[in-house]
Amino acid sequence: MRKIIINGPCRLSGDVEISGAKNAIVAILPATVMVHGKCTIENVPQISDVANILEILRYMGASVKHINSKTLEIDCTDIKKVEIPYDLARRFRASYYFLSAMLGRWGEATAAMPGGCSIGLRPIDQHIKGFERLGATVDLERGNVHAKCENGLIANKVYFDVVSVGATINVMMAAVLAKGMTVLENVAKEPHIVDVANFLNSMGANISGAGTDIIKVRGVEKLTGGSYAAIPDQIEAGTFMVAAAATKGDVTVKNIIPKHMECISRKLAEMNIGIAEFDDYIRVMGTDNIESASVKTMPYPGFPTDMHPQMAVLMTLADGTSRITENIWESRFKYVDELRKMGADISVSGNVATIGGNSELLSAPIRACDLRAGAAMIIAALCAKGTTEIEEIQFIERGYENIIEKFRSLGADIRIADL
Repeated sequence: MRKIIINGPCRLSGDVEISGAKNAIVAILPATVMVHGKCTIENVPQISDVANILEILRYMGASVKHINSKTLEIDCTDIKKVEIPYDLARRFRASYYFLSAMLGRWGEATAAMPGGCSIGLRPIDQHIKGFERLGATVDLERGNVHAKCENGLIANKVYFDVVSVGATINVMMAAVLAKGMTVLENVAKEPHIVDVANFLNSMGANISGAGTDIIKVRGVEKLTGGSYAAIPDQIEAGTFMVAAAATKGDVTVKNIIPKHMECISRKLAEMNIGIAEFDDYIRVMGTDNIESASVKTMPYPGFPTDMHPQMAVLMTLADGTSRITENIWESRFKYVDELRKMGADISVSGNVATIGGNSELLSAPIRACDLRAGAAMIIAALCAKGTTEIEEIQFIERGYENIIEKFRSLGADIRIADL
């Protein structure tokens, strides 16, 4: 067990390189199960979720080689059909992507119910609905999901009852090897969904419409190997942008797609933060006069729920009262008690947090309640007077590559120590 120790306050300054998109990679890697031949995947972040996926792939018999620190070569040609055990699946949410990959390849899949951060109910009913529409029979028993389609998946029309990123990706992946053309409606449009579709297409799939209201998947006989580079991580980039604004710093966030950042950039500009956009980087220039704002989390292209906790920290420093309405996860507010320990003025009613500004944040012993709340705790500690210790940092390591080194390169006094 370890903790993060931060001496604040500080003013971040310099350049930071953004890693590959966690939410894309955690689907792309399981998708290699459907590919016959070697997949070379670039821009892979070194995070614990990736390590867990690679452990599952090796358990299945895949050949996994590290070409360099950011490039993997994976060959699943000779893997065997297995049941993914509970102790592997429970570590992270994205383990459910193995269901569609195995179902597509063998017509059968068994895996324990996935784990991950506790930020609200995350049912997989829309995933199951999609699999069943493609002809599979799905049973839930003793914490395991078992899906089977003896004669192979058959294309169909699938309308999702709610917009779900995970279900969109999972059913899209399953449809790649189904017979005929599958039409997915009321789909999510996040950039990492487009990235997963592009990866599959580069391996021989026939997917169109990713990023729009309707995705069409024309089934193919086989996927073959190739090379692909994942997109930059939108949420990591947003985290450093907010950190720069909160510490009144001057940070250039590099290796990004500015179009993907518009929902965050516009909100920061609204709060009087200086934003300068270029081809593949954004410069964020903090101010002594942060203005209050209101945020409502929405599916892409709306403001992302995964940036909610980080934005809450910035709002504690703004002039006036701000509000965050959380429309995605009902338990996203667990971080509030931690910020209150540091002097933040936050009250929660239903799905709305009211945040009083001009708070003087002070150091306190706090914890990372989940992945994004953990990032928010780091930002708060960077702004607080004194030495802050953050525990349960395993959540942070699920989704941020070299986060300590990156903040240190920007001038933060931050380190990891044993408990």
